[in-house]
Amino acid sequence: MKRHSAMYKVLTCLMIFALAFSVSLTGSKNNANAQGTKPLYKNPDYPIGIRVTDLLNRMTLDEKIGQMVQPERTSVTQDDIRDYGIGSVLSGGGSVPQQNTPQGWADMVDNFQKGAMTSRLGIPIIYGVDAVHGHNNVKDAVIFPHNIGLGAANDPALMKKIGSATAEEVRATGISYTFAPCLCSPQNIRWGRTYEGYSEDPKLVGKLGTAIVKGLQGNQNSKGFLKGDKVVSSIKHFVGDGLTENGQDQGNVTEYSEKELQKYIKPYQKAIKAGARTVMVTYSSINGLKTHGDRHMITDVLKRDLGFTGFVISDYNGPQQVVPGDFRASMKQSINAGIDMFMIPNDWKQFLTVTKDLVQKKEISVNRINDAVTRILRVKFENGLFEEPYADPDLVAKGVGTQEHREIAREAVRKSQVLLKNKNKFLPLKKDGQRIFVAGKKSDSIGYQAGGWTISWQGGSPNWGGAPEADLTKGTTIYEGIKNAAGKNTTVDYSADGTGAAGHDVAVVVIGEPPYAEMYGDRTDLGLLQEDIDLLNKVKASGVPMIVLLQSGRPMIVTDQVKDWDAFIASWLPGTEGDGVADVLFGNYQFTGKLSYTWPRNMEQINTHDKSNPLYPIGYGLTTKGRK
Repeated sequence: MKRHSAMYKVLTCLMIFALAFSVSLTGSKNNANAQGTKPLYKNPDYPIGIRVTDLLNRMTLDEKIGQMVQPERTSVTQDDIRDYGIGSVLSGGGSVPQQNTPQGWADMVDNFQKGAMTSRLGIPIIYGVDAVHGHNNVKDAVIFPHNIGLGAANDPALMKKIGSATAEEVRATGISYTFAPCLCSPQNIRWGRTYEGYSEDPKLVGKLGTAIVKGLQGNQNSKGFLKGDKVVSSIKHFVGDGLTENGQDQGNVTEYSEKELQKYIKPYQKAIKAGARTVMVTYSSINGLKTHGDRHMITDVLKRDLGFTGFVISDYNGPQQVVPGDFRASMKQSINAGIDMFMIPNDWKQFLTVTKDLVQKKEISVNRINDAVTRILRVKFENGLFEEPYADPDLVAKGVGTQEHREIAREAVRKSQVLLKNKNKFLPLKKDGQRIFVAGKKSDSIGYQAGGWTISWQGGSPNWGGAPEADLTKGTTIYEGIKNAAGKNTTVDYSADGTGAAGHDVAVVVIGEPPYAEMYGDRTDLGLLQEDIDLLNKVKASGVPMIVLLQSGRPMIVTDQVKDWDAFIASWLPGTEGDGVADVLFGNYQFTGKLSYTWPRNMEQINTHDKSNPLYPIGYGLTTKGRK
């Protein structure tokens, strides 16, 4: 201990000397550049703390405020980034370059970065994207199962592999920052973002969320942390997602005391200890106070109690909701509450003007601005952006959607499938000598399999001006997976509407929810869609035994229908690798998935939070003997 203490004192003295040297340089008009030496902040040999302080001391108020804003790519130019000292740019869901390829993305991001690097101080931007189940905005990237399925798989080692694969594909497009993972623990599955939560159990959420953070970012004690083929993650949405009244998106949390909220904060605490470097704030309110304006939750709890040293980012236009209709008051409260970076896609110039006025009128302190910018710069230095601001051409050339990554996703799919009913050990299917009937348009559609946040914000959703398409992006549908796995002496027939089932040995019927993301997914009734009930009734009338696969972002009410099914599988939203479903249907691998949510009997149980007598309890899942 004495040796460590002595060394610490020496290092401290050296840092003080270096800082004093830095300040003396910045006080002169003929600074380090004019003297032909490299400024401290540009020298990677110095500790990050010294580099941050040196750079901060050189910045004007305008440059500091510029670092705090994150416009959407469509509302900012390369010149804007240079002239206003913009700190970050994002792609919203479905906001893609004209060429939706790794090279197209890298060229776009590098173009923005050139603006930053030609600014007075050359501070690089950090580009952010919602890579929430793979690099899901990019055409032909691997789409992993949504988090609810990964919760059913409950495999931390697999989660780390998924994080690493996703990070590599994100880096292949020149991006180094993803708004993931979601660490909510939804308690009301009417909420349309339930599938973003690994489980209703915060302990499971903490375990899996921490694993994927490590996969995305790397080991925080290694030189490669956040660099190379790793990215910065953003744990979200702090805090209260899935706890709102009636499961309302962006709603109000009223049923939980601060003490009760602690268990839902634990996953964030665990991820922060594992090195998570940014935290995104929730749209939700706690007892009527929007969290974007809640100083106690952001500054006292997150930054002080949890010891978070990275930067806090708002959600998309979230700060404007703090004082509806009053932009100035909203920014004042949000900045003072502790938000550091503001995701304000279009009104970013107004943010710059308003924030400067608030500082000049002493309604926001310079110390608060310095704290925000210090946190942002720290993460940028950790991310290696000052040394490597542009896309790595080797990673861009490697591209996305590699076979190696698809195999990881396929493993995730088969481990996420939960067998809930298997009458007379109907599964696994025989590979040879059967006539298999695959029914339902959802069995042959990547759009339905992948759900929301796939190529566009709402996925292939009719709510978003499109329709679920089989060729939304590259992948294998469940129907194709069954054909691939079936033996030579097995016939596999398909019908979108269930016509023609008679005469087959077995019917695999795929039903489920249409794609959706936030807001569009909120529902008061979680019963099956009428089109699915009609499909089930048509196949039932044929007398052919039924295996039913439910693709959904949450448990659905199936109590009245499940008695007619010989086997029932919760397939969740498996993503692009439908072969993984066939792996367990035919017994190449055992079913190992277990429910990470309670499966209710009826809506009354959901509405009253009654989990005492569910249709299937959390942790439930049958298995079969694999053939492998």
